[in-house]
Amino acid sequence: MKRNLQLYNSLKREKETFVPLHETHVGMYVCGPTVYSDVHLGNCRTFMSFDIIYRYLMYCGYKVRYVRNITDVGHLLDDGEDRILKGARLQQLEPMEVVQKYSNGFHDMMRLFNTLEPSIEPRATGHIVEQIELVQQIIDNGYGYEINGSVYFDTPKFATQTGEYGKLSGRVIEELVSESRDNLKNQDEKRHPSDFAIWMKAAPEHIMKWNSPWSVGFPGWHLECSAMSTKYLGNQFDIHGGGNDLKFPHHENEIAQNVSSCGCQPARYWLHTNMLLLNGKKMSKSDGNSISPVELITGDSEHISKAYSPMVVKFFMLQAHYSAPLDLSDEGLLAAEKGFKRLMDAIKSLNKLFSTVGAGNLDNELKAMADAALTEMDDDFSTPKALAKLFELVPKINSLADGKISINEVSTEAIQYIQKIVNDLVFNVFGLKDEQDGQHSAVDGLMELILNIRQKARENKDWGTSDQIRDGLKAAGIVVKDSKEGSAWVYE
Repeated sequence: MKRNLQLYNSLKREKETFVPLHETHVGMYVCGPTVYSDVHLGNCRTFMSFDIIYRYLMYCGYKVRYVRNITDVGHLLDDGEDRILKGARLQQLEPMEVVQKYSNGFHDMMRLFNTLEPSIEPRATGHIVEQIELVQQIIDNGYGYEINGSVYFDTPKFATQTGEYGKLSGRVIEELVSESRDNLKNQDEKRHPSDFAIWMKAAPEHIMKWNSPWSVGFPGWHLECSAMSTKYLGNQFDIHGGGNDLKFPHHENEIAQNVSSCGCQPARYWLHTNMLLLNGKKMSKSDGNSISPVELITGDSEHISKAYSPMVVKFFMLQAHYSAPLDLSDEGLLAAEKGFKRLMDAIKSLNKLFSTVGAGNLDNELKAMADAALTEMDDDFSTPKALAKLFELVPKINSLADGKISINEVSTEAIQYIQKIVNDLVFNVFGLKDEQDGQHSAVDGLMELILNIRQKARENKDWGTSDQIRDGLKAAGIVVKDSKEGSAWVYE
């Protein structure tokens, strides 16, 4: 069922008709998490958005290879310390323990929000050979140079000779200087301040390092995505996605690496999600304006009045286009909770409708209303407009269910047609679940996840997090009981 999909391509800054490289297959790469801490809610929004894009492409009949990486190589902070190594030091863990801990937490959270697993989830540490080969290709083509064991990308030369640099972000190379994540002590050895590291010589105390032709070191931040997307999707593929904050310098530098190594743009369509705000402001832990996914679903936050189920949170996020900012608020979540219940109740009523009429007066009207929801999804995966079209159907469904409109006005074929579109869109594309139907199993699953998070905190002697979860559950009417056999929960 091929449809006329229109995608907003960040590279060209306009909507384009989606034409895949191969008629029936789609390759999609999405920048995944850096696993040095718990996944934050903004990341969850990005991955939920691309999950829906993945699902809709499959609904349209494409065979999709969805690649989403795990960044498990330490990259440098502004203060010169690796994120993963810093986490290992603070938590007194091995770097790979940090990676495993937060990878598990990330996957737990993705399952909680009912997202599908990607086709391939490669890790940066598993592709060091490919990254070293890519560095060598860049050097051989004249766009990389080695100094003191580190290898840098010659940004001005690339920009001058290809004219490609800045096309995605609209930025100029001078702006890269202030946003570089290279160790500040290496700035003086570069030929130009905008040059970025594609291989960095490791200090003796650096733990995560590998042998290379240039030094014992580690790959630059941008290199892994170029290497892994090429390995699994080819030199050119259909869609590259990620958060808007990655557009520059990460995605811009990915393009530079790919073009300089193989001579072509990696992706034909670039899609970017926008930020998640909290009460109209950018989330910031230092300002106290932040909320974690766990706090959101336990209700343990001053920013919300109650706990919200994962499906309510997901339904809330569907109400804004993936490329638009979304303002999270208690009022918005309360409204989403009501809207989600109304939609689930309407679908239950729809699925009970039965008619024996061969043709009905309302057939064309109702079919057109259902089709309109799909048409909105064809327009750059517009979930808010698709939801709006579904809610236009709700009064009709309710009127048919309570007899205000005679069931003889709708044919059997039309009812089945509407049932299929609505159920497919809500459950198979949006990935929502009716929590009322499986209320007890949903609660059990949620509590198992929360207690697992708490148990990990206790094992790490993170008593503050452990107590915070316990107290938050108690405030929601759930008592946690600890014993030698583990933790259990009961309603208060």
